[in-house]
Amino acid sequence: IDEAFTPQSITLVLEDEVDCSRGDMLVRPGNVPRSDNQFDATIVWMSAEPMLPGKSYLIKHTTQTVLGQVDSLKYRVDVNTLHRTPAPELQLNEIGRCRISVNQPLFFDAYRRNRSTGSFIIIDRVSNITVGAGMISDRAVDSERKLAAWEASESDAPTSSSGEVK
Repeated sequence: IDEAFTPQSITLVLEDEVDCSRGDMLVRPGNVPRSDNQFDATIVWMSAEPMLPGKSYLIKHTTQTVLGQVDSLKYRVDVNTLHRTPAPELQLNEIGRCRISVNQPLFFDAYRRNRSTGSFIIIDRVSNITVGAGMISDRAVDSERKLAAWEASESDAPTSSSGEVK
């Protein structure tokens, strides 16, 4: 067949011998995703246990599950006003902008470009419960467009005369 899509099962026969198996990503040469073991993301915390920077979690991205952690919580977003406030942790149903690191590189796009490769879930290593969900923000892509109020980093944010981030 010339075209396949979910939920079809197919077998690809490649011209060259390539180590490629179930779950691997095939892309066009001009549409290569970014590969890194660190990325910025907006996450929604869905657990009664607070999200703590530095704690190890499982990060499930596409078909891969890797060990990772939230390196830093840049700010929490007030969902009523979209104002950003510094926070040491995220509580249940809070949204925050974070820096995530994982123990092996992932292939990803910004969420705005590709929802499938731009999203992930966070799983508690002990209970195996989903505790958060995230949307990857690719700064290279974001710099080419106007950021939404909750996506801009603090250096991009308008400030008041006292230096407070609005």
